[in-house]
Amino acid sequence: MKSAAISKGFSDMELKDQVAVVTGAARGMGEAISKRLAAMGALVVLIARDTAQLQRVQSEIEASGGSAQVAQLDLLHAQSIANLAESIASSHGRCDILVNNAAIGSSGKPLHEMPPAEWDQLMATNLRGPYLMIRALAPMMIAAKSGHIVNISSLAGHSPLPNGAAYSASKWGLNGLTYSVAEELRPHGIRVSVIAPGSTNTHFEGGSDRKDPKKKIQPDDVARVVAMLVTQAPQSFVSEVLLRPTQKP
Repeated sequence: MKSAAISKGFSDMELKDQVAVVTGAARGMGEAISKRLAAMGALVVLIARDTAQLQRVQSEIEASGGSAQVAQLDLLHAQSIANLAESIASSHGRCDILVNNAAIGSSGKPLHEMPPAEWDQLMATNLRGPYLMIRALAPMMIAAKSGHIVNISSLAGHSPLPNGAAYSASKWGLNGLTYSVAEELRPHGIRVSVIAPGSTNTHFEGGSDRKDPKKKIQPDDVARVVAMLVTQAPQSFVSEVLLRPTQKP
């Protein structure tokens, strides 16, 4: 039986026979999103670099009656992403949902103290990675004349973030990419959306974060929004969701 805590509010088999790909699926928001989509009937392809963590998530999904596959992948490697798309096309012949969730943060220094190598890695992960994933998987959606792409951004993509300028820039860029790709893919029946959460209770902000974790957005709050986006009625779509904690943590 599927976990009621995961599937509450959505039909357990609403995504039956669909294939969902989630990056950054080894923990945090990516894990929660993967578990919710699996609980709704999708086969979820779990993507991250940490194989052991991916296998843990896969085991927990399968123990709850869902289906998942592990695909260890570094988003910095374009050929690996192309190979993944070929594998999905060969094995399943379809990709219905892509959630670009994987991201890294910056070191918390002013921009003028940030080494170029750190800038390059952050932009490659947070912005080039989603581009490569869309480039690789959108053709299957175009062929099917349907699909959902959900990019996980941040409120830092709307507001200034002192000592986080590079991270903020990457999320502003992801927002712009989302809005533009949505226009490109609408004629093909593909809906592209972005979710911008505020402070979220994950490992992401590191040990220096002193905010109250109970007041933060929880990973499953984001997962519920993803579930809503990929089950909308066909005549419309939500292009952006700004998600804030009810109380400031």
